[in-house]
Amino acid sequence: MATHEFAAKESQAHAAPQGFVRKYVFSLDHKIIGLQYYFLALAAVFVGMFLSVLMRIHLIWPTAVLPFLGEIKPETYLSLVTMHGTIMVFFVLTTAPQGGFGNYVLPIQIGAPDMAFPVLNMLSFWVTFLAFLTLIASFFVIGGAPLHGWTGYPPLSALRSSGPGEGLGADLWIASIAVFCIGALLGSLNFITTTLDMRARGMTLMRMPLTCWAWFCTAIIGLLAFGVLLSAGILLLMDRNLGTSFYLPLGTINGQLTGHKGGSPLLWQHLFWFFGHPEVYIAILPAMGVCSHLLSVGSRKPVFSYKTIVLALLSIVVLGFGVWGHHMFVSGMSPYSGYAFSIPTMAITVPSAVLTFAWLATLWRGNIRFTTPSLFGIGFVSLFVAGGVSGPFLAQPALDIQLHDTYFVIAHFHLIMAVAAIFGIFAATYHWFPKMFGRLMSESLGRWHFFVTLIGTYAIFVPMHYLGIAGHPRRYSQLTEVDFLHDLIPLQKFITYAAFVTIAGQLIFLFNLFWSMFRGKKASDNPWEATTLEWTTSTPPPHDNFGGRTPVVNNGPYEYSVPGAPRDYVMQSDPATAATH
Repeated sequence: MATHEFAAKESQAHAAPQGFVRKYVFSLDHKIIGLQYYFLALAAVFVGMFLSVLMRIHLIWPTAVLPFLGEIKPETYLSLVTMHGTIMVFFVLTTAPQGGFGNYVLPIQIGAPDMAFPVLNMLSFWVTFLAFLTLIASFFVIGGAPLHGWTGYPPLSALRSSGPGEGLGADLWIASIAVFCIGALLGSLNFITTTLDMRARGMTLMRMPLTCWAWFCTAIIGLLAFGVLLSAGILLLMDRNLGTSFYLPLGTINGQLTGHKGGSPLLWQHLFWFFGHPEVYIAILPAMGVCSHLLSVGSRKPVFSYKTIVLALLSIVVLGFGVWGHHMFVSGMSPYSGYAFSIPTMAITVPSAVLTFAWLATLWRGNIRFTTPSLFGIGFVSLFVAGGVSGPFLAQPALDIQLHDTYFVIAHFHLIMAVAAIFGIFAATYHWFPKMFGRLMSESLGRWHFFVTLIGTYAIFVPMHYLGIAGHPRRYSQLTEVDFLHDLIPLQKFITYAAFVTIAGQLIFLFNLFWSMFRGKKASDNPWEATTLEWTTSTPPPHDNFGGRTPVVNNGPYEYSVPGAPRDYVMQSDPATAATH
């Protein structure tokens, strides 16, 4: 069946909802579901930032007594680290780029009336929301949240008696991750099917915007990776509650046998990182697609070497599943195994470098419009390069042994995975906000937000590289009892003050977001003079996206500065141009 015929049939799958609950709560509309994902991630990111503020306060003032919270104990600090990492990785970096913007924009960009499976789409959000509530509940049970870190390494995470928070709190943590995996798997199936079967007439794979390619590649990774983490989590729950020994060898605690034998903690590490490193690309690939897309829009040029970018994205999908062992260089693995994981880790820098050169070439000699989306796109490139430069150091077993478990690693993955991905989220927010809400966000507030965030990010994470090289370990809750770290306390104070300023700067974004929803300047249907299909429909889009018509695609997604065209851009649905790039 042709894709446009499939789309036409699917458009009758569900009519426009009438009641409030069906329209805004249990909605089948991909646009509402995308907004639900987005605002869930928005709530999660401010929870995660609040936890990081508490961590920074305790590092600098370990005896401080906080209102309502009291004194933060070392074990509480470890719980904050665990929950901060878990919330940010799963409920922000995974949820917003793919579940939020992917759900809202992908069907419109390929000319589809909705996702392929609307009911499955609704279920995937509510399963994710349930996972978030389950995770937050671990704060309020006896013993509190777990302290085993967001990676959940056994035997600490597998024994209920291993420390505070490792009772019911740890069970809830594991259950939350498992439930999240189910929601992610449902979403991945939906994205893949929608991309392959729901494209409008003329929308070939090589006419899709690069954002769609990025969401498609991310869905492939998610489909292959989250199932492994789900299985690993189930086994961990069984070790904790049913007496099995998948991860627990024979051992004693306080002189008493644990009752387990034959298991291996390294099994968890292999299963977790088989998911965990592809998770880096689940977070960053959508931002790569958004950056590729927005730099072309902002520079008024066709994206440089479209096919090469697509090939690079697909290469990252393949290579990303062969590098998980570089997280385990200090686990006692054979040096030969270390080399086997080091080589593909170095190799995956090649498609990343190709993407970087393509972004720079897209900007080169362009008529750049320094709008807020373009600024965040350029900022993404800056952070991606800055974070990526430290990657080859960690890819070498001889160097990683020295830098592993230090602040060097924290600096690396925060720059290249966390903040770079968040810059992609900001860029996408400023770019698609007019289409979502029919109003423009404030450009002046957006620029203030950009510069405060970019400068603050570098002020926080560049000094952490020095801390790591100086041997500063991760997860130390306070520095006053460690003599060799005393000289590093002033740098930790500087990082803390920079973090406070940067986090306060996010209030500019929060105000801009909600103020613009109701008081922002009315937006036209195509305020950025872009070419892709979402800008051909009304603002905000109707229930079926295109008002009962199915668009026909005649041009590529980045036809800017076309010779002989009446404007400096040609829409994808315009009549085919005589001379295209």
